[in-house]
Amino acid sequence: MTMIDQKGQDVIWKHIQNHARDYFDMSYTRLCYLAEKCRPGERVLNIGVGSGKLEEILVNLGVEIWSLDPCGESIDRLRDELAMGNRAVQGYSNELPFQKDYFDKVIMTEVLEHLPNDILNKTLDEVYRVLKVHGVLTGTVPYRENLIDNNVICPHCETEFHRWGHQQSFDKSSLGEILIKHKFLIVQLYSRSFPDFRRPGFILFVKSLFRYVLGRLGEPLIAPNLYFVVHK
Repeated sequence: MTMIDQKGQDVIWKHIQNHARDYFDMSYTRLCYLAEKCRPGERVLNIGVGSGKLEEILVNLGVEIWSLDPCGESIDRLRDELAMGNRAVQGYSNELPFQKDYFDKVIMTEVLEHLPNDILNKTLDEVYRVLKVHGVLTGTVPYRENLIDNNVICPHCETEFHRWGHQQSFDKSSLGEILIKHKFLIVQLYSRSFPDFRRPGFILFVKSLFRYVLGRLGEPLIAPNLYFVVHK
């Protein structure tokens, strides 16, 4: 498999975030869960905006939400649709354009798996720098993903690559190790899924419960996430 460089990552996510936004519909309950952990008035940085749904939820909750993403179109959309102004910033996670000890919380959901080792290490150093003392880094990554299963081949250049540009596969041990290496204190780190328990009807409730239990067991059938909460 060919590792996608930053330019390739930017091309993939520029397309998904601006021309295939329904791709993120399945993320709604996960984003709601992360948003519910934020308090009104907190200064929160979301790295990797996706469809912008997390920002929308947090704005409505009264959270001071800031966003960082490489895609200028996504940043412009947040400024236009949510009036975020200079709180929506174009940039990269390994060079955060923010001052030290600035944020109460940083959210990175389905982001770390896209970063090669050198960028991943720089990113976690940068997140640690911009968090306030006792600040929180939280988010998710795919749990024990078999990267080869999502390989595709470009029909033009015949290059094989991961369809979403993933470059890391994490389990509890590997993610915990790198977080500790970067001086974070682990509070929560476990596999789970994010079923929608708000859907009406007994059958849908049972399906959601079944999915939740399988997620906590790390069952690969449902492609669970690894959820983490760490403190500076």
